[in-house]
Amino acid sequence: MKRRVFYSFHYEADCERAAQVRNIGEVEGNRPASDNDWQTITRGGDKAVQKWIQEQLDGCCCTIVLIGQHTAERRWVRHEIEESWREGKGVFGIYIHRLKNLKGEQGIKGKNPFNQIKVPRVLHESNLADIVEAYKPPHRKSKKVYVNLSPSSTPKLEIS
Repeated sequence: MKRRVFYSFHYEADCERAAQVRNIGEVEGNRPASDNDWQTITRGGDKAVQKWIQEQLDGCCCTIVLIGQHTAERRWVRHEIEESWREGKGVFGIYIHRLKNLKGEQGIKGKNPFNQIKVPRVLHESNLADIVEAYKPPHRKSKKVYVNLSPSSTPKLEIS
């Protein structure tokens, strides 16, 4: 049985790359918001966005952060990561900058968004990046990155 996960990413810049990852079908994701849905949600202000995010996170066991060039700068991505971590969900990242968008363009590797999130440790505070993996596929070409992320070529993602 596939587990339900939440995908976190910079919608405007990476929705096409995120769709490729979601379509691999390794895990079942949340229902993606369309452009119109997202515009309607954001018009409702911060509380509406937070409510929508919480509704999407409910019932998910894990948050997969799809990391593009500007993902680490996105306020709502940070919020999604923080909420997921606070709720005890599994969290990890996948760099998607080498996947091509619909224009056939690859992106630029962005910063690790987990570096910006502080978490308490036993003796000190540290970055979530010290705990959470951000996987960078080992290929330059989009097709090879996609194949690398596909279930037939990668070790199974253990989401429990």
